[in-house]
Amino acid sequence: MPLTKMSPLLAKARNEKYAVGSFSVANMEMVLGVLKAVEETKSPAIIQIAEVRLKQSPLELIGPLMVAAAKNCSMPVAVHFDHGKTKEKIQQALDIGFTSVMFDGSHLPFEENAAVTSGIKKTASLYNADCEGEIGCVGGSEDGSEDIAVNCTSPEQAKEFYEKTCVDALAVAIGNAHGNYKQAPKLRFDILEKTAPLVKVPLVLHGGTGILPDDFRKCISLGINKINIATATFDSVQANVRKCYTEGAINGYYDLQAAEVEGAYLNAMKHIEIFGCAGKGIQ
Repeated sequence: MPLTKMSPLLAKARNEKYAVGSFSVANMEMVLGVLKAVEETKSPAIIQIAEVRLKQSPLELIGPLMVAAAKNCSMPVAVHFDHGKTKEKIQQALDIGFTSVMFDGSHLPFEENAAVTSGIKKTASLYNADCEGEIGCVGGSEDGSEDIAVNCTSPEQAKEFYEKTCVDALAVAIGNAHGNYKQAPKLRFDILEKTAPLVKVPLVLHGGTGILPDDFRKCISLGINKINIATATFDSVQANVRKCYTEGAINGYYDLQAAEVEGAYLNAMKHIEIFGCAGKGIQ
């Protein structure tokens, strides 16, 4: 199965009422773990990296690895640049072969966010790649360095934003936040219910770590078709490595590598089941 774009994966998910997991990765072991779960469950998937994570995982190194892994997977996998902040890095991701990019202009005034996102969409189209935008402000930050308050999406502004930008997917803020929640979030399902009919493309939920399974399923029933999972992946890898050390199962580097792969795999398996996308990668 060749490397694929995000839009056909999400279009199928929208038609069949499930969500595609978009899993953040930071190294080869995480990529291998996620794609192992994808192969076993015959699921579509997206692997992604956010711009803020490039200090630890340089794009020129991790990017080609992600693209090559997706090309070698038997299931449809898209490669996504998440929370792009600069045109330079978004351009670099497209040059490497990423099949979708996101510009995160949620911190900008509405008109500026729409204008810049529209420009990114046009650039992505030149590469036959997709573009994701964001309206409203998801809480927290990708690397936990900022305490950003949630600014919930206005359904009417979401409609206007889509019409101005023609993005292929739209991230919305409904009380969700990046990182680990201190308590279970109270999601604004009412906003989601009003927004989905107004926007003609699949909606995206960021900050998926810690959301309850039933809340995920309700979000999917109301129009969410892409769910980003980052912190849960990193936490699962760390926890599994610690567990293996405690049990005496790591006796060298390759045991450590296997523990990292397994941690990413277990997390992906858990979310694939919740999102209802198992078996949906079969054409």
